[in-house]
Amino acid sequence: MSEERSPAKKTPSIATRTGDLGETSLLYGKRVSKTHPQVEACGHLDELNTVLGLAKAMAASQNHKTAVEAIQRNLIALMGELAADPENHQRYLESTFPRIGEEDLEGLDRLVTGLESRGLSFEGWATPGANSPAAAMDHARAVARRAERGMVHLKENGFPLRPLLLQFINRVSDLLWLWAREAENPPGKGKS
Repeated sequence: MSEERSPAKKTPSIATRTGDLGETSLLYGKRVSKTHPQVEACGHLDELNTVLGLAKAMAASQNHKTAVEAIQRNLIALMGELAADPENHQRYLESTFPRIGEEDLEGLDRLVTGLESRGLSFEGWATPGANSPAAAMDHARAVARRAERGMVHLKENGFPLRPLLLQFINRVSDLLWLWAREAENPPGKGKS
């Protein structure tokens, strides 16, 4: 007597094949080219999230890791907002999806102010790479600036971009620049 086996559940594949012809879906299903400005902007933010993951892995303190992870969560929310086509923008704003708020920008401002108050040295900033953590932060900063340019492009082409979002990504870049300077000049460097 042979043992009957139930058919194995098939795990869904990441390869949906729906993008094989160079198109993808925005949030709520509208199909667009993979070079569409919204897709480009989300791609830059996705890349920023990834390079922040590298910077987080290299961070010396748990405080840095926690702060970077909070930014990453905000980037996911930002990508969601940018992925909704303009016809569905109000639907998105009325949804339960997480969104960046004033408190998120204020948190970044506090971090920037705290770093600036420490009198960090800016010597050598134009030639990144004093060490791996500083290089990772500078790489993330450069990607953040590209993401910011993509968001400005969206705004200039009529996308209903909330002003807070540009302020947020600009402040992320400022913070990453300061973290890179901090990593280049850790406490006790140059002291006996």
